[in-house]
Amino acid sequence: MKTALSVNLNKVALVRNTRHLGIPSVTRAAQLCLAAGAQGITVHPRPDARHIRAEDVHALHDLLQQWPDREFNIEGNPFHNLMDFVLALKPHQATFVPDGEGQFTSDHGWRFPDDAERLRPLIAQAKAAGVRVSLFMDPEPSQMAAARDVGADRVELYTEPYAQAHGTPQQAQVLAQYRDSAQAALDVGLEVNAGHDLNRLNLQDFLRGVKGVKEVSIGHALIADALEMGYAQTIQAYLACMPTDAS
Repeated sequence: MKTALSVNLNKVALVRNTRHLGIPSVTRAAQLCLAAGAQGITVHPRPDARHIRAEDVHALHDLLQQWPDREFNIEGNPFHNLMDFVLALKPHQATFVPDGEGQFTSDHGWRFPDDAERLRPLIAQAKAAGVRVSLFMDPEPSQMAAARDVGADRVELYTEPYAQAHGTPQQAQVLAQYRDSAQAALDVGLEVNAGHDLNRLNLQDFLRGVKGVKEVSIGHALIADALEMGYAQTIQAYLACMPTDAS
């Protein structure tokens, strides 16, 4: 198994939204990333539409019909606006993220047993629609069985703490926590994704240290690299960071 790369296009939309010209195009960015080999597209439409807008989500859904071997991942808070998109469009994957409406960016995962009862019916609803559900989770091995028990198919490990520790004396210790969390998820039958502040400098070390990662979702760093390198070269550079022995 080689880890799949899903490109988060929020930052493309953020730049576009500063003017009324429709550029840069979110769908064009998706086309270029997919043509360069990205295995999926991710969007996180927030209620305030500060970057990805509802029409972007629908346009990308339509675009992905032309790429049947690629995946569409819609992430967000299921208690805000996420479920409307999930039930209407039935993407391949819905990633449930516990962010607040005005939150700067995602910065923590779900907590169990605190969130279990309110998440369970929404997970069941998404899965009944044929949508795989991934829960955004902190790297805590003890939480993985609870994520499975509420019906999740996958967990997405929140990787900002790893990114902060990368290149410091704490790197090995922090990476071991992710390795143990991923293994705990696999042991209870969950699949594992990862994302948040992964980049060309830290991605390979992460995937070599944490086995079994099915997908990484990368947006901010990848789009920043694309400003200098172009989409095609950037996608190829990230794909080159993916070890062939990720399983």
